Amino acid sequence: MTDTAKIPDVSADVSAEERLGTVGVARRAAGAPESERASRLWWDADADDYLAEHGRDIGESEFVWCPEGLREADAGLLGDVRGRRVLEVGCGSAPCARWLAAQGAHPVALDLSGAMLRHAAALGAGTGISVPLVQAGAERLPFADASFDIACSAFGAVPFVAEPERVMREVARVLRPGGRWVFAVNHPMRWMFSDDPGPDGLTVRQSYFDRTPYVEVDADGRATYVEHHRTLSDRIRDIVAAGLVLDGLVEPEWPEGRETVWGQWSPLRGALFPGTAIFVCHRP
Repeated sequence: MTDTAKIPDVSADVSAEERLGTVGVARRAAGAPESERASRLWWDADADDYLAEHGRDIGESEFVWCPEGLREADAGLLGDVRGRRVLEVGCGSAPCARWLAAQGAHPVALDLSGAMLRHAAALGAGTGISVPLVQAGAERLPFADASFDIACSAFGAVPFVAEPERVMREVARVLRPGGRWVFAVNHPMRWMFSDDPGPDGLTVRQSYFDRTPYVEVDADGRATYVEHHRTLSDRIRDIVAAGLVLDGLVEPEWPEGRETVWGQWSPLRGALFPGTAIFVCHRP
């Protein structure tokens, strides 16, 4: 870890923005150390609220790829997981890892946030499906080469790191030959729109090619939340440069009759353009 700051106070009825002293948004660069620090502090501060709001959506031992509701049980993007050693990158409260364990896999769940991992441990005890938990960043995976058969990430880590190319290289390093890497992120075209699930979220606000990160800051200008944008070609270039093979790109459609509103995702927007991109890769 690059920072030893304590987890902010998580008193009831106080938002993560208030806990961290967020006062606004800055359009500026944010390097790897600052992005990592901001992400850890943000998810430590927001873990309780996030799971209170979305815990039912993601389940306790379910593998849900995205707000469109695509489940690994139906999609089978990871292939046969039984007996396989699987790394989940950016696990949050680790419902995906627990689902994998229930299918006979041997998962390891990694996340930057200690608060999220505490929820993961509590849910593991509550469900009776405990999995190994590791606190670390995705740009420096603390595992030996060729340690895993499969790696996966459902909106974990990749959109929040300043150097996603390093994540791809690290995943390629810890995968065994033939190992599969599947990760879901916000669909890159969503960067053009505001995070509004309603009609205002249908208007283009900025260039798809503007890679300036979204940075929320406190009164001293320190980042309290950072999210990084990459285009589709950027993602593919990072995958290929890491020595991985891109086998497919999944853009889940919004299911008919699904009325869930999850942050920026909604039936209105989902009927018009994709909200999620899932990259299916393997190490040759």
